[in-house]
Amino acid sequence: MPLYLGVMSGTSLDGLDIALIEQGDTTTLLAHHYIPMPSALRAELLALCASGPDEIARAACAENEWVRLAAQGIAELLERQQLPISKIRAIGSHGQTVRHEPQRGFTVQIDNPALLAELTGIDVVADFRRRDVAAGGQGAPLVPAFHQALFGNERQRAILNIGGFSNVSLLAPGEPVRGFDCGPGNVLLDSWIQHQRGEAFDRDGAWAASGQVNADLLTRFLADDFFAARGPKSTGRERFNLTWLQAMLKETPHLPAADVQATLLELSARSIAESLLHAQPGCEEVLVCGGGAFNAALMARLAAYLPRAHVASTAACGVAPEWMEAMAFAWLAHRFLERQPGNCPEVTGASGVRILGALYPA
Repeated sequence: MPLYLGVMSGTSLDGLDIALIEQGDTTTLLAHHYIPMPSALRAELLALCASGPDEIARAACAENEWVRLAAQGIAELLERQQLPISKIRAIGSHGQTVRHEPQRGFTVQIDNPALLAELTGIDVVADFRRRDVAAGGQGAPLVPAFHQALFGNERQRAILNIGGFSNVSLLAPGEPVRGFDCGPGNVLLDSWIQHQRGEAFDRDGAWAASGQVNADLLTRFLADDFFAARGPKSTGRERFNLTWLQAMLKETPHLPAADVQATLLELSARSIAESLLHAQPGCEEVLVCGGGAFNAALMARLAAYLPRAHVASTAACGVAPEWMEAMAFAWLAHRFLERQPGNCPEVTGASGVRILGALYPA
């Protein structure tokens, strides 16, 4: 059975996730590798999420550096697994999203798949999002089709990815998969703790758990138009970022920092739960993947908001939550090479199913 590699980095910008899968009738994760993001590259990628001087040249240099890091990680994984490159059918490379504005007809991922093919000697499938956007879709989320293939739809089940942003795939018997972005997952939590304490993230949600939720601030958060909109919808750092948060805090300038963190965690949990229950009120099970699956405080709040559903990590079904998205883009590379569609119009709003990606032969 063919082997594929999936490479991606998410909005947390902490590093690159690389998954090795075997693709037959089912998808099997064989190995994985994580390579930390160098601080200078992280800072540059974050800066490229907003307009700045000489950004075209800076983006070109950043994508080359990102690809060299990806090639290094792939070489390390293959060496550890003692696999020659001839065993890998293709790499599915997502790249790093720096702009996502489907309402204006574009989405931009930092990537240079031609260079990745040169450095690795392996065929690369990349640029997965733009075909869906060209067809009138949001270009996100793209993982629901993979979630359906991986988990089936024998019951009312939600697969919830909590990365920098949260998105949900809704599975139900006899129905096409549905899904959408729910809003901020970890992005504001990470931004606030970095701003206040210089820490990359709030381990287990401990700092948030030490504070008190401020009801007025939470109401202001939830008044953002994004939360009232129904899917298809997607979002990114263009909308929810530290500047957005600081504007919200102007009416409560002396609020303890830990209370802000507690309120941000409540925003993540509540926005997820409310959007999920509106779309699938009979949900029986919520399986969580992404970094949020390791945030004990966030998982507890989700369980409180969803008392009729069993809330657990995807690990309970044998799928490591931290590798789900990298697996998805390896699977999308397989779909491309088999000339099978990778998007779900019910999720993205595209005018129809589309084969996603472009091939860069080695």
